[in-house]
Amino acid sequence: MPGHEFYLQMAIEEALGALIHHEGGPFGAVIVREGALLGKGHNTVLKSHDPTAHAEINAIRDACSTLQKHHLSGAVIYSNFEPCPMCLSAIYWADIRMVYHCAGSEIAEDIGFMDKHLYDEFILPDEQKEVKVSHVAMKEMDALINKWNNLEDRVLY
Repeated sequence: MPGHEFYLQMAIEEALGALIHHEGGPFGAVIVREGALLGKGHNTVLKSHDPTAHAEINAIRDACSTLQKHHLSGAVIYSNFEPCPMCLSAIYWADIRMVYHCAGSEIAEDIGFMDKHLYDEFILPDEQKEVKVSHVAMKEMDALINKWNNLEDRVLY
């Protein structure tokens, strides 16, 4: 079975695709389970005008679409950069429990991306965060939550 460097090289090649086609930043990712490539993706933020179209998100979407499953349990993701907080959250949601990367958020920051800033921002007290969040109570939410709790065929994820 190929080593980590093999899959990280694949992620780097994915990232090159983003640059060559002017689709997004220099980010690529591949998802592997037991030596089988499940999905791959590169950053397509510029192509799609979608700020969530990061390499890891696109690779997760590709793998989940291929497998027709919303969990990728047992899979490993290889990314040429440390995943940003959004991508790391998606990795958790996809039930991927191992990440390998070549460059950290500090390097991403050095080349103009805000990954490290986001990691720093999220640990600040709420009153110091750039994005303010406010709770508004709605009785309709209680009804929605009750409806969800009473569904017999609900699928948790």
